[in-house]
Amino acid sequence: MTIPIMQIADIEREIRTFLVSTFLFGKGDALRDDELLLGNVIDSSGTIELLMFLQEQFGITVEDEEIAVPENFASVRNIAAYISKKLGKSQTG
Repeated sequence: MTIPIMQIADIEREIRTFLVSTFLFGKGDALRDDELLLGNVIDSSGTIELLMFLQEQFGITVEDEEIAVPENFASVRNIAAYISKKLGKSQTG
């Protein structure tokens, strides 16, 4: 059975909802999709929380070498692109 690939807008919405409820106390207007997250929205322990959420929510495994690429988790937009790419790979192999 194939799971339909999520649209990037849906992925962004889920990430944004998590960040707003977990780190911004419901103040969604304070978060832009291209805003740098680390240091502005989340701290280093928040990064761990974010990674756990991404793995559980999207059924992916975030590899150590992927964490070492700052661009993967720099912003909501970058995270959504990273997740979309991971989901696409899991669909094809």
